[in-house]
Amino acid sequence: MKHRIDPKIDCVFKALLGAERNRRLLMHFLNAVLAGELAGPLAAVEILNPYNDREFLDDKLSIVDVKARDATGRLYQIEIQLLNVAELPARILYGWADLYSAQLRDGESYDRLRPTYAIWLLGQPLRADVAEGVHRFRLRDERGRSLLDCGGIWLLELSKCPVERVETEQDRWLKFFVEGHRLDDAHLPDWMRTEEMRQAMSTLKAFSEKERAYHRYQARQNYLRQQQSIQNHLEALQAEAERAQAEIERAQAEVERAQAEIARTQAEAEHARADAERAQADKERAQADKERAQAEVERAQADKERAQAEVERAQADAERARADKERERAEKEAALVKIERLKALLRN
Repeated sequence: MKHRIDPKIDCVFKALLGAERNRRLLMHFLNAVLAGELAGPLAAVEILNPYNDREFLDDKLSIVDVKARDATGRLYQIEIQLLNVAELPARILYGWADLYSAQLRDGESYDRLRPTYAIWLLGQPLRADVAEGVHRFRLRDERGRSLLDCGGIWLLELSKCPVERVETEQDRWLKFFVEGHRLDDAHLPDWMRTEEMRQAMSTLKAFSEKERAYHRYQARQNYLRQQQSIQNHLEALQAEAERAQAEIERAQAEVERAQAEIARTQAEAEHARADAERAQADKERAQADKERAQAEVERAQADKERAQAEVERAQADAERARADKERERAEKEAALVKIERLKALLRN
């Protein structure tokens, strides 16, 4: 090959699975990915939007998914997405729902609806919290019971699918998309030596050898690089905005902590002031109680002194009364003596 070609570049991807000349490749891919879902291998498919060599010449926004219908009416959508853009899960589900619902024209009944399968190959991890790279989503309840056989969504996260040993045809396709950019048709490894993989390599070789096709490939590759650069820039801006927001939130948290600390300090000061006021009030009450006790003591002392004075007055009164009584007795005795003298004089 003149140039190495990456099968994940959208124009190459659509040429691989969406060109009429590669219809057998599309059936092989669908049978490989949906082997456990379909009752039997697909024998024929109709490509609804076949690849056109001219559609990628100037239109950088060309639709690059592949849509197909099998003989039973089941619908298939295959798309590659190298960049994990915002709202990708919603876009994937909306695309499946749009394809499923578009089956009915006005007036047609629901029994015309056929299962629809969307298969997405993703260049970047979509579910970082899950180690597995292959995901199958169907409409089921919590016990795994189906409401309706409506198909489903298959996600193949290529960055999580390094295939060391090819054991199934799905392994072969995953390995091809992961390692295809390193392949040379002149030196194919053993796992690439099948009829389908050789046909796939012929498509890559066409982009490598034909100048016009290679320029188209380079233009798409450059466009994707630009998109990656824009996304990286946007992610860097987003990260910077998130860091700034985190810094603002940290600063806000610091302010709130400082405010909380101030509030705690104020509360502690209020408590201390209240404690001091209570202590002062207790001290004043104790002083008042002491003063009241002192007053009681003084009143008791005064009462004692008054009682002592009363006792002393009573004693003085008793002494006076005794002295008066002694005088009265002395006077009485003196009178008696005088009377006796008078009686003696009269007798004489």
